[in-house]
Amino acid sequence: MPALVMKHRQLRVNELVKRELSASIARQINFEDVLVSINAVDVTPDLKSAHVFVSILGQATGASVLDKLEAHRPALQAELSRHVVLKYTPHLVFHLDDSIERGARVLEILQDLEKRSGQDQ
Repeated sequence: MPALVMKHRQLRVNELVKRELSASIARQINFEDVLVSINAVDVTPDLKSAHVFVSILGQATGASVLDKLEAHRPALQAELSRHVVLKYTPHLVFHLDDSIERGARVLEILQDLEKRSGQDQ
């Protein structure tokens, strides 16, 4: 099978798993005063595992949210297997994605530099 077709198929699988997993998390898990969002899902080519990148907005620690997701992993995988038909149901591996926080910090630094350069003139 051509590499381009395989890459396109993998992107579709990633997006499908991301969408279904987001819906399952919203239905099954209640996070107090925290917004949990799935930024990306990377399913391995053999479909046996999926790395789920999660971002958190709110006062909770990343570890507590990841622990809660890990505790619900079997139920999330079971629901995923009912909604997404794949050769294998991927084993979910959750990772904290702090790219939003890093981006906000970069914007903060840029605004600070802009203010300083305005004061120097």
